[in-house]
Amino acid sequence: MTDFIERKYVTRNSIEKRDYQVNLANQAIKENCIVVLPTGLGKTAVALQVIAEYLTQGTGGILFLAPTRVLVNQHYEFLKANLTIDDISLITGEDTIQKRTKLWNNSVICATPEITKNDLDRQIVFPEQFSLVIFDEVHRTAGDYAYSGIAQRFRDSSVRILGMTATLPSEKDKATEILTKLRIASVAERTEDSPDVKPYTQETNTQWINVELPPEMKSIQVLLKIALDERYDVLRKNGIRLADQQSLSALLRIRQFVLNQNRRSAKPLFTAIRIHYALNILESHGITPFLKFCDRARAKKGAGVRELFEVDPNFTRAIHLAKDAQSKGIEHSKIPKLKEIIESIPGKALIFTSYRDSVDVIFNKLTEMGIPSGILIGKAGETGLKQKKQIETVQKFRDGIFRVLIATRVGEEGLDISEVNQVIFYDNVPSSIRYVQRRGRTGRKDTGKLVVLIAKDTIDETYYWIGKRKMNAAKSMGEKMTKVLQKNQTLDSHKTGLDAFI
Repeated sequence: MTDFIERKYVTRNSIEKRDYQVNLANQAIKENCIVVLPTGLGKTAVALQVIAEYLTQGTGGILFLAPTRVLVNQHYEFLKANLTIDDISLITGEDTIQKRTKLWNNSVICATPEITKNDLDRQIVFPEQFSLVIFDEVHRTAGDYAYSGIAQRFRDSSVRILGMTATLPSEKDKATEILTKLRIASVAERTEDSPDVKPYTQETNTQWINVELPPEMKSIQVLLKIALDERYDVLRKNGIRLADQQSLSALLRIRQFVLNQNRRSAKPLFTAIRIHYALNILESHGITPFLKFCDRARAKKGAGVRELFEVDPNFTRAIHLAKDAQSKGIEHSKIPKLKEIIESIPGKALIFTSYRDSVDVIFNKLTEMGIPSGILIGKAGETGLKQKKQIETVQKFRDGIFRVLIATRVGEEGLDISEVNQVIFYDNVPSSIRYVQRRGRTGRKDTGKLVVLIAKDTIDETYYWIGKRKMNAAKSMGEKMTKVLQKNQTLDSHKTGLDAFI
């Protein structure tokens, strides 16, 4: 017999009672807390119990933030189905100011961070209105992302903060930044191996599949690497100290130094950065995305653009060979492998790729193969999908109209489609957070399958090793942050969270 959550404001017999969710919710009710729970194990059900408690207290409104319109809508629909109150609102940038001004007065509000930050600045909503703020995908509270601005505006309020994520960042400084900005007092963490969680987890079988670049792509790759080597030689001759292993991130880090103190290196530096991007896109995504990147880069003004696209014999030859390959229908060896993988397992498949141009290539190729497919991308740009279209696309995938959904990052966070049989990484990501999120889209109701495509001797292999290292580091981050918080609270019992650090 199934036990259900019994709380005031929670719809009867709607949410299965799980001890780990109840315990996490109780901790989050007591103090500012980050709940770290693997994808598919009910972070939203934890949030629901905390929301119900604060509705019972009646001390203020509840704000539920999520980074994408699709995810905000998903939370809104969940709360409407599982709370017994009617005044729950959904607020995004597509609503007028007049409409938002009225909606901000509801008891529970689901909203995107950008519009929340902007409306706090416009003073059509005030921090004092809320007793509880939930930051879903809380790992985004870093840098200048809108979550950071919202946290600053709640800095002096007594509001309860709840953060939720499937994994903390693998870097200690980033994890510390999140805890500091949100004045977090504790990290409440469960893993798939936690005894109270294990009965509810499904196995996900992971398969790493290597593919060889076709000869045409290898020829282009060689030319791009020669062009890149030449820029590295110039930079070193100009006194720029660079490691033997070429690294785009290392070049990006020295941009300001070069502009301030070594101007003669600006042209080779910015040209090298463009070549790095072009090479990475070619290796991971294929011919058409490479050519589209080159078209956009050529249209921009900047140091070394003309030299690269009109003068450099290796780069211009690479473009010529790419156009020739494209005319023969060559894209990437990952494409035929995708067809093979999709046809090997019945049911739905979710394909992730970081690059919008490769979404189009994959979609067109799968459509040609007769595989019903949909696209889920963000709203930016001329080809972007607005909120309504994103939600419609996800629903069509849920309903089985699309057998395959091809998604960029907008589909990585929180997307709840329980019947997905397999997730395919078209490209690899050097991020523990994104890896965990992508992986979490499968294995929700039954054994899941994760397939990662890796092109041999390319950036895919580099990202594999970076990601592996970061995954190991992220696994212990919750424990490390808990020790830091406990130490600080011992040092000064009058301060909470990371206040002892600042």
